[in-house]
Amino acid sequence: MAWEKEIGEVHRKRELAKQLGGADGVARQHAKGRKTIRERINGLLDEGSFQELGMGAGSAYRDENGEITEFLPANFVLGFGKVDGRDCVIGGEDFTLKGGSPNAAGLRKSIYAEDVALKYRMPLIRLHEGGGGSVTGAGGGKGAPATVGSPVYEPRRFQSVARTMGCIPVATAALGPVAGLPASRLVASHFCVMTRENAQVLVAGPAVVARALGENLTKEELGGAKIHARNGVADSVAKDETEACAQVRRFLSYMPQNAWELAPVIDTGDPADRVEEELATIVPRDRRKPYDMRKLISMVVDQDSFFELGRVYGPGQIVGFARLNGQSVGIFGNDCRYYAGSMTAAGAQKVRKFVETCETFHIPIIALIDEPGFMIGSEAEKEGTIKFGTAAVLAVSDCTVPWASVVVKKSYGVAAAAHYGNDAYVLLWPSAEMGALPLEGGVAVAFGREIEAAEDPEAKRHELEEMMAARLSPFPRAESFSAHDIIDPRETRPMLCAWIDRVRPLLPQLLGPTRFTMKP
Repeated sequence: MAWEKEIGEVHRKRELAKQLGGADGVARQHAKGRKTIRERINGLLDEGSFQELGMGAGSAYRDENGEITEFLPANFVLGFGKVDGRDCVIGGEDFTLKGGSPNAAGLRKSIYAEDVALKYRMPLIRLHEGGGGSVTGAGGGKGAPATVGSPVYEPRRFQSVARTMGCIPVATAALGPVAGLPASRLVASHFCVMTRENAQVLVAGPAVVARALGENLTKEELGGAKIHARNGVADSVAKDETEACAQVRRFLSYMPQNAWELAPVIDTGDPADRVEEELATIVPRDRRKPYDMRKLISMVVDQDSFFELGRVYGPGQIVGFARLNGQSVGIFGNDCRYYAGSMTAAGAQKVRKFVETCETFHIPIIALIDEPGFMIGSEAEKEGTIKFGTAAVLAVSDCTVPWASVVVKKSYGVAAAAHYGNDAYVLLWPSAEMGALPLEGGVAVAFGREIEAAEDPEAKRHELEEMMAARLSPFPRAESFSAHDIIDPRETRPMLCAWIDRVRPLLPQLLGPTRFTMKP
């Protein structure tokens, strides 16, 4: 065979590439309780669907006869695959080579990930474990020549990263220590999950931090999952890699392939006319008693379809994806057990990103409202609540996706405006109350002198609050057509399913990138 030698080299390189950093490197990875990048990719994708790009990329060392003596593969694995039968692009660092810090070929493949996903308009999955640049550079090692810097004509590295956020769904996972450039890529996503025990996300690792700032901290103390779940870097925390990959798959199930397509409609088998009796009593008559908004959500959307994001970040606001009569929808609610559901600076940032994600991929939004307003007090002012809260309100004001707003209980102040999209379908529960200020604060402002002058100020305050509460009935608003209707809470699901059926034909008009490009 004329090309036997060259063909043999192709196959030998492929076999060497599959060995990653070698048996010892793979053993060390497994000893830490972490999988290799190839195991991760094969575990996440549909079985047998991975088609690799650039398997032969790397540094080849040859003897005087041109025979390969050693081959160091690119330490970023990249290719095409399928998730639930739908195409995607997937890639990640190989931690068994240089701890994932990119070698020359690995860096090129890593940068190419966004470009190829954009070219084919496919969702992008990045499975991260590795560092950024090294003081030794990204050369091939062992004396291999390396160029310095990037050519001046090369497009800016983050240009394609920014474009993906406005065009294709991006899901990322931190499955080990992630620092530098990979950490930046990790958060430039619509969904980011970290494993609880093994993952850390760092701008710089402990050695750099100690040298620069004199802080002696472990990777976990610097950027463990507990820290990043609370500050919003991670949208979710998984117990292990298997669960993290399952969450990535689930997130993508709600997404379209790109901004030019609609999310798939999936028959969940849940009847559109299902009525839950418990909805009639879930909100206590006593205004001071809390209730479970997540339970309420689960009774309205298709069964077992709610997928929450960022539960411990800005916990007064609840956001996530669900299905309603098979249609992907965004769900936005309030958890009255945290600051009565008021919008903090963190909650507002969570809401803004979520609303922009729904807008980018043309996913209708349903707001189940119990909003007392922006969080108040000295800490709220220090955190810039009014700035971030207003950004959330303006993101909603810019929305073009269909929007339904169900006022379950409170709807007060400027923060309430973040719960009503343009031309929203507005339904009121009998428990709804709406106004410029929450009842208690409004009474304190309007009747302050009268309360102070009373023989028993607390009794007077309570009397006035009860009197004003009686005036908060939603019936006059419905009678004035300030809402589309006031409904029996048990009708919520059937009415929202009917609304989805009405707006579904309008969604194709929204296809294509939005007027604004979202950012993390």
